[in-house]
Amino acid sequence: MNTLNAAIIGCGAIHVCHLEALRQLPDVALRAIVDTDTDKGLALAAEYDCDFYHDYREMLCDPAIDVVHICTPHFLHKPMILAALAAGKQVFCEKPVAMNLAEVAEIRQAESEASGQLGVCYQNRLNPTSLALREQLDEKALGKVLSISAFLSWSRTAPYYGNSPWRGRFATEGGSLLINQAIHTLDLMQWFGGGVTRLKGVVDCARLSDTIDTEDTAMATLDFSNGAHGLFFASNNHTRDAPLQLEIHCERGELLLRDNTLWRVAEGKRVMIASDTTPYSHSKSYWGIGHLQAIQRFYNAIRSGHSTGYTSLDEAAKSLQLVEAIYRSSQLRQWVTLTA
Repeated sequence: MNTLNAAIIGCGAIHVCHLEALRQLPDVALRAIVDTDTDKGLALAAEYDCDFYHDYREMLCDPAIDVVHICTPHFLHKPMILAALAAGKQVFCEKPVAMNLAEVAEIRQAESEASGQLGVCYQNRLNPTSLALREQLDEKALGKVLSISAFLSWSRTAPYYGNSPWRGRFATEGGSLLINQAIHTLDLMQWFGGGVTRLKGVVDCARLSDTIDTEDTAMATLDFSNGAHGLFFASNNHTRDAPLQLEIHCERGELLLRDNTLWRVAEGKRVMIASDTTPYSHSKSYWGIGHLQAIQRFYNAIRSGHSTGYTSLDEAAKSLQLVEAIYRSSQLRQWVTLTA
């Protein structure tokens, strides 16, 4: 089997999840890293025993590099994806794949003309609890789904935004709470509900109004394709990053995600179905534990030549569509219908 050579663009905290995943994949080698901080990049390149580039466009000229991992601020995703696809590379990008649906349309056109594939990292779909919950729903273990509710309360303070000035700005982050912290929750909700048909949402900036020009709090009422109702609430104004609380109410019981553990409650019994554990000492619990599986699935697709098994651009666009719809609904103060 031929070795696939990878490059990682962006050496912030999340890149380590990609690095550790690559190290565990057979016949995959890290050939290069890219970062605008030359001192940091050179030190990491020496540690990782790979090449360093200050400019990603120079790296893309290396014909030996097969796969490019994009771990940069949101506003850089689209231009880097377009450049990498044009260079004939396979591309794996951190969420969100773009800042809005207009950018998604540009990327879709570029991917249709490229030889490479584009995968997006929605690793929380691959958490054991997420997979077990999806299996319960597919098997209709508790009958028809009636409602799906999610409550996300995390902490993001002024220094978090001050240390990374691109955050908290529509021009560079595409939003804040919704497109960054809560997008995984929205993705899971629409995935479990088979898609969202319409929603009514509200966004606000409470404690962080002097720091960011985007939102720190959001809520929405949703209608799902499977007929269920949805309730969503998220805030960055908590004092810690609490685990996601998700509840799916069905005809014959409930599925509850609490403290990274999935429970089935039915007929007066509470049974543990699955639990998540963090595989890497550096990994934050709220990142989920699916990076290795997500990256492995993408590399398997590359080797097989099939565009299946990983989160595609169209799948990634679904949660981005929800983010835009919540913003629009909050502005209009009315229900917004989502197109298929």
